[in-house]
Amino acid sequence: MKNSKPLITIREVALFGVLGGLTFAAKLVMSGLPNIEPVSLMGMLYAVVFGRKWVYPVYLYVAMEILVYGINLWNVYYLYVWLILAVAAYLMRRNREPLVWAILSALFGLSFGALCGITDIFVLGGIAPAVAKWVSGIMFDVVHCVANFVIALLLFKPLRTLMEKLYKKLC
Repeated sequence: MKNSKPLITIREVALFGVLGGLTFAAKLVMSGLPNIEPVSLMGMLYAVVFGRKWVYPVYLYVAMEILVYGINLWNVYYLYVWLILAVAAYLMRRNREPLVWAILSALFGLSFGALCGITDIFVLGGIAPAVAKWVSGIMFDVVHCVANFVIALLLFKPLRTLMEKLYKKLC
């Protein structure tokens, strides 16, 4: 049998574990601010810097959320909404313009409730209750949109540069 490259190295296991925990801790610190969180920024950064390996820190973060807060409907949302954001970020990974990343993050925040509505259609018993739930939370999506825009505009570029340098040096 040939020597094959592992899917993930020991250094990456450690790095992704720390980053998943850091993402959870950062959200926890900001939990008093409704829908203002760094998770969208971190998810985009992980997809851009780590490529397909973004799944490790992001879904470790999701696992930590489940362990701390328990199982509920939002767990299902998290299984696919972060995937949608990561795929969009991965496809745009060559772009270095902070405004583009801020817009992507803002659009994600604004559409978060609608994305969750996909599952709500099945769980709540149809399109009407899912739309009602989404509309009732639209102001939270607006806050999410604005906060994501500001956070990504200010932090995406410097964090990307730092993360790229550290990842090359470490792994």
